Amino acid sequence: MPGKAVEYYSVDKLIAEARRLAAAYRRTTGRPLVGVGAEICQHDAARLLDLELCQPAVPGYDAIGRGTRAGKRVQIKGRAIFDESKGGHRIGQLRVEQDWDSVVLVLMDENFEPFEIHEAERADILDDLARADGRRSKRGVMSVARFKNLGRLVWERGAGGGDGGVWDNQAGA
Repeated sequence: MPGKAVEYYSVDKLIAEARRLAAAYRRTTGRPLVGVGAEICQHDAARLLDLELCQPAVPGYDAIGRGTRAGKRVQIKGRAIFDESKGGHRIGQLRVEQDWDSVVLVLMDENFEPFEIHEAERADILDDLARADGRRSKRGVMSVARFKNLGRLVWERGAGGGDGGVWDNQAGA
């Protein structure tokens, strides 16, 4: 329409609003706002780990690494943890049949803010899934705890580590 002003928003502001809405929706209904968490965790992983999100989408991975991860094809998964005392949290199905180099798992709190990011390499994930029993493993389904055991912590709220290196909680000990 001629003369109508077009509003543009920064992606960071839109993601902040998406966080607020997703948290409010979850508190109100007890259910997640489907798809919003995935967008938030992709944005956070790209921002914190120096990844470039694939536009348009590419089968098998969500981002390409820059810096220390240059050229690495990265699948991004996310999980909001509303009650850490409850176990059994699962991550979304890994696309094991497609090409990718690593998977990052963005763990978010009840406000959809990231508190940890873990990364696991393809070979480690595929070896673990091959050793595991059951249909879930064959489909690429994994618990958060199992993923954390396979991978390494690459970013933690308050500690940083967004340089793509391995975060070491033993430093100075």
